[in-house]
Amino acid sequence: MEKAMATDVSVIGLFTDEQKTAAVIEDMAGYPWQIDRVHSPFPSHKIFDALRLKKSPIGWITLAGGILGFITGFSLAIYTALEWKLIVWGKPIVAWIPFVIVGFEFTILFSVFANVLGLIVVGNLPDYKGLKDYDPRCSGEYFGIVATCPEGEQDQVIEFFQNQGGEARVFEEE
Repeated sequence: MEKAMATDVSVIGLFTDEQKTAAVIEDMAGYPWQIDRVHSPFPSHKIFDALRLKKSPIGWITLAGGILGFITGFSLAIYTALEWKLIVWGKPIVAWIPFVIVGFEFTILFSVFANVLGLIVVGNLPDYKGLKDYDPRCSGEYFGIVATCPEGEQDQVIEFFQNQGGEARVFEEE
């Protein structure tokens, strides 16, 4: 016997107040529905705190890129100095002080590259699928909470959003 696979349905709740949106997010913690994404017309610390998201690893990725760049810059400078052996005014071939400049520049370069690549990978960019679950009113005056639920429970999610004082609608499958 084959089980019919239950598909998830996306429901958006639209609210006009930032504080109310944060409260609804906190209230959804007791329900089995999953918050897929939250749309806001401006960055909101209240909503961010209500979501209780874990800290991003981008800082560590940038640090790793910087350390790799510093090592690469020094290694490149030392390698080229040893390969060409240009003796200038009796100075040593491997002069550490001038290599700091090369190491610094490579640190900045690799940090920026690691940061941008980290943002692309961690942020799952580009996200074309997220565009289908977006209401244009969230760019103006509304805050939107997109919740996913099993196919038979969308009426309960709509009722929950309406009881909290918001509008609700189901996104149609395309």
